[in-house]
Amino acid sequence: MRRRDFMKLIAGPATGWPFAARAEQPIVPMIGFMSGRSSEDSAHLVVAFQQGLAEAGFTEGHNIKIEYRWAQGDYARLPALAADLVSRKVAVLVGVGGDVSALAAKRATTTIPVVFGMGADPVKVGLVASFNRPGGNVTGFTIWTSEMESKRLGLLRELVPAAPLIGILSNPQFPPTMQEVDDLELAAKGIGQRLLVAPANNDAELDAALTSLVQQHASAFLVTAAPFFDTRRDRIVRFAAQNRLPAIYQFREYAVAGGLISYGPDVVESYRNAGVYVGRILKGARPADLPVLQPTKYDFVINLKAARALGLTVPPTLLAEAEEVIE
Repeated sequence: MRRRDFMKLIAGPATGWPFAARAEQPIVPMIGFMSGRSSEDSAHLVVAFQQGLAEAGFTEGHNIKIEYRWAQGDYARLPALAADLVSRKVAVLVGVGGDVSALAAKRATTTIPVVFGMGADPVKVGLVASFNRPGGNVTGFTIWTSEMESKRLGLLRELVPAAPLIGILSNPQFPPTMQEVDDLELAAKGIGQRLLVAPANNDAELDAALTSLVQQHASAFLVTAAPFFDTRRDRIVRFAAQNRLPAIYQFREYAVAGGLISYGPDVVESYRNAGVYVGRILKGARPADLPVLQPTKYDFVINLKAARALGLTVPPTLLAEAEEVIE
């Protein structure tokens, strides 16, 4: 055999090896994760979501990729964020951080599986056909935060029973807000409580709404469930402390950040379950066959340090009800 032919024999297969190796590399699925909230206030929720994925056998940077998109409380951005993720051909689209995010995800695709997270009734808004059999390409979880405003008002009244005027911080751009305010006004009427509704859709309006609570001499206030307020959590809690106003919030994170009291679902567990669902879908499960998840645990948290700073004595009945008391 001539030397030239011998070299061709060796070189021929070798030149094909890199291409063969590349062809055998597994395709890593991409998850699109979008939220009406911000990355800063949702860091612990992302960790919970990743934990759920890990339980299903998927780890970011190993056998999945995740593209994150955040609306920062500006719900008008969500349809564009959903369209962008769909254009990237994600394997699953996650729409969390409020009803608007969930609806934007569903409207963006009829073929890509969608896992949503919201606070209202997904059947009522047309996301799914039923809780047990969602149908179509959509499933997820609801945490019912929008259904709990009357309960929160009752807890706040127990803490400040003589409050002549209670402020209601509301976010009119968030679809469930109208129902939330209606529920609060109905509950207030039943107990003879005067309310001051202070709407806010952006930072300037939030400043004005908070100022109005002081100017109108509100004795306490309730922050309605809305992702916009979650993205401004520290600012609202700081305002309450500076103006010595008792306030109640929807999530435990507010009380941990220095807020007085909070009542709402264990949202961390809901995000973990969403990660598990995404993992199951990546393994072949159909969204139509995965029931919509609902919370099984609710957190009532009292921050006694905040209460002392406000000069409040928390009634023993409330302390007995609390799942967690922050000293």
